[in-house]
Amino acid sequence: MIHVRDLTKYYTDLERGRIVALDGVSFHAMEGQIFGLLGPNGAGKTTALRILSTVLQPTSGTATVNGYDVVTQAEQVRHQIGFVSANTAVYDRMTAWEMVEYFGRLFGIGDEELRARMESIFDRFQMNEFRDRLGAKMSTGMKQKVSIARAIVHDPPVVILDEATVGLDVLVARTMIDAVAELRDHGKSIIYSTHIMREAEKLCDRVAIIHHGRVFAHGTVDELRDKYHQHDLEDIFFDLISSQPPVEIQDASAV
Repeated sequence: MIHVRDLTKYYTDLERGRIVALDGVSFHAMEGQIFGLLGPNGAGKTTALRILSTVLQPTSGTATVNGYDVVTQAEQVRHQIGFVSANTAVYDRMTAWEMVEYFGRLFGIGDEELRARMESIFDRFQMNEFRDRLGAKMSTGMKQKVSIARAIVHDPPVVILDEATVGLDVLVARTMIDAVAELRDHGKSIIYSTHIMREAEKLCDRVAIIHHGRVFAHGTVDELRDKYHQHDLEDIFFDLISSQPPVEIQDASAV
């Protein structure tokens, strides 16, 4: 479903030199699976997800989503994915229903089909109680539900979540996690980026630990526990990350 091979992305800064955001990252995520991309802030998670969602182009390497190349078939890729992040904004002057409907129309869904999909989504995520509430008057949890709804209204096979529970209180975060698990149960392929290890342990079928733009470990949680002789994923994560040397930034004149 999602195949990433040797993905590299670097930027050139006149003062700092070449900054490597991704350095040969490879992973696969399959249908009906939640793949966790785990790493601290600045590890390269968001860069990888922006490349998968066609917002950025890689410096080198390849990535395909449901068979479509993210560089040469970007338009087709956008129809295969729904994207949710902690920074996804809602329109203050539109209701929950209007926002989801608007995104459905952007994907060219016909009136009858769109209404049926929206009714199903609003029922599934218990959104009917605020379907007519303006974005400006929504709670954070309501806004995140709207973000999920508009990301899946076109029924994409792939859903990408980038630190989607950051800043949410424990009850709202739990609702979000339950919604992600339900999407997996409906056969979606899900990329779940987080630095919260408890979420990864609860949700993810497979994980990759990324730091300094490189994947240092990947597998199921149980496989990582066996390999590193640690029961707690957070301990495995901490040991791997803390053992890595500082990143060397190349001289810009040499790039």
